[in-house]
Amino acid sequence: MIDGLDPLIHAPKRLAAMAILANSSSTSFKFLKDHLKLADSDLSKQMSALESAGYITASKEGLGRGSSTTFRMTSAGRRAYESHRNALRALLDPR
Repeated sequence: MIDGLDPLIHAPKRLAAMAILANSSSTSFKFLKDHLKLADSDLSKQMSALESAGYITASKEGLGRGSSTTFRMTSAGRRAYESHRNALRALLDPR
């Protein structure tokens, strides 16, 4: 019954971040931090896990305190996210 659930995406903070990224072309670190109400270090940890899996890419502009990080969902991340959503639907509504 839990086939298709991705344990990496299933973690609530990462699932919320993926949901935001799935609905945008790119999203800033600040936007994610503010909307998910996470500390910098926690968001960095969550996004690093997604980046290591190849689900997102991160790009940095600038140096030091003035720098900004932007995230984009990869095609592999989109496939994994959609598969996870479908598995959740099947689990929650098993007609």
